[in-house]
Amino acid sequence: MTSPVEPVTSSQPAPAAPRSSASNEDRSARRAVTVFPLLVLASFAVAMLAPDTFKPLAQGTNIALGVIMFGMGLTLTLPDFALVAKRPLPVLIGVVAQYVIMPGLAVALTWAFQLPEAVAVGVILVGCAPGGTSSNVISYLSRADVALSVTMTSISTLIAPIMTPILTQWLAGEYMPVDAGAMALSIVKMVLVPVIGGLVVRSLFGSLVAKILPVLPWVSVLGICYVVMAVVSNSASKIASAGLIVLGVVVCHNLLGYLLGYFAGRLGGGKERTARTTSIEVGMQNSGLAATLAAAHFASTPETALPGAVFSVWHNLSGAVLALYYRHRDKNPATRAVVEH
Repeated sequence: MTSPVEPVTSSQPAPAAPRSSASNEDRSARRAVTVFPLLVLASFAVAMLAPDTFKPLAQGTNIALGVIMFGMGLTLTLPDFALVAKRPLPVLIGVVAQYVIMPGLAVALTWAFQLPEAVAVGVILVGCAPGGTSSNVISYLSRADVALSVTMTSISTLIAPIMTPILTQWLAGEYMPVDAGAMALSIVKMVLVPVIGGLVVRSLFGSLVAKILPVLPWVSVLGICYVVMAVVSNSASKIASAGLIVLGVVVCHNLLGYLLGYFAGRLGGGKERTARTTSIEVGMQNSGLAATLAAAHFASTPETALPGAVFSVWHNLSGAVLALYYRHRDKNPATRAVVEH
């Protein structure tokens, strides 16, 4: 799910920054990556335990997602997009991999697990979603290329109104009718307008926005928890009966996304940092958008939103573990030298 944690943009110091500054930022990001998944997991649990209490939240999921995406827009600056001109190949590879690998894996997994139609559509929706913004923080903690991560996430998000509906209609249309036009309009309202609005506000009132940036993650996480509780409470019975198989599909989808994304990042002579970045960008999805679209466009089959809700919890946990793995691996001086090269 898009989970804007400690804001990490291309303007922030890379891990090689002076020790005091880097260590403070690192500790803050570590806390964010630890706390946010736990809060999402807690939201999942309370919605399962008392679904009737949280079912009314479904009426406000669009607004909650809009708040999250506006927060993402506030963390962006125009220079973040300059990387498209400076390093077009890795950006292109990352964005193409995002919309090829994850949708392809979704289709393969729905076939391999012989999923029910509604759940299959939900898995495909997750696969066709843009990258999640928590990937920016995971990239930072993994000593990947943060500037490239921000650019990939931004581009995949901005083209989502075109790519997500077209791919969903193409790949999920055999399971149930998909209104690509209506879905595109929803994404424009919930994603494109808030992101661009946040970018404009940041451009006009940069000094003011800079003062509230530390607060934005906590505003956004409330939105994330809201979406999870709304989706889970309205499909609690389905989760109880099909939760394990959905979890299995989500885990495979996410981990295979990391793996294939890494190899995609190596295309065109990509180095270790580029490969790590592409891996994280591909494996982590805006599953909150997928769950919200499922609830809005497939309301008669609430289990369609189930994969998005489960992915929201899982990919934050797996991303944190992946970052810890990379940091442990980089304790080897030879590996660290390759990463920093």
